Amino acid sequence: MAVDPLRELCDLLARLPGVGERTAQRLAYHVVRQSPDYARALAQALLGVVDGVRTCSRCQALTAVEPCAICGDPQRERGVVCVVANPQDIASIEATGEYRGLYHVLHGVLSPLEGIGPEEIRARQLIARLPGEPPVREVIVATPASVEGEATALYLAGLIRPLGIAVTRIAFGIPMGGEIEYADKLTLARALGGRRPI
Repeated sequence: MAVDPLRELCDLLARLPGVGERTAQRLAYHVVRQSPDYARALAQALLGVVDGVRTCSRCQALTAVEPCAICGDPQRERGVVCVVANPQDIASIEATGEYRGLYHVLHGVLSPLEGIGPEEIRARQLIARLPGEPPVREVIVATPASVEGEATALYLAGLIRPLGIAVTRIAFGIPMGGEIEYADKLTLARALGGRRPI
């Protein structure tokens, strides 16, 4: 029996995070309605990602060049490293325009229930780069505000503090435009605990 290429495309798209069957079907039909050049360019881009993207040897971010653009930028503050759980977190922080230090990507957070322990995240690579030249003086932990993110932050702090390096945690609280009455207890507790002078 012949393979239906449209069905195969739908099945593959449905495996993407956040894409259900109906969205996969819409995406597949969109691709089919475009010019053949669009589909070929999309296929080439996918192959380019598979063949050309790897992790930066310094920060573990996804990159096509070694070192990545951020690690290779001489204007970045080399004494500060922001630790994130996933590569896409870097884009979110960079979009603020407020941070000029370096990054380190863990590629996950500690989650014993999912079998993710210290060996499965890239904490060892982080510790190895801290005494570099110049040495890192502050590590900002920007893992998610979840039980797993908190466990990861505490684990990293336990590894880094004995090295005499400051460990800080990003503040969590009520988003701009958010109403206090709709915030959950944990968010409110974090907002109160992370307060600062104005």
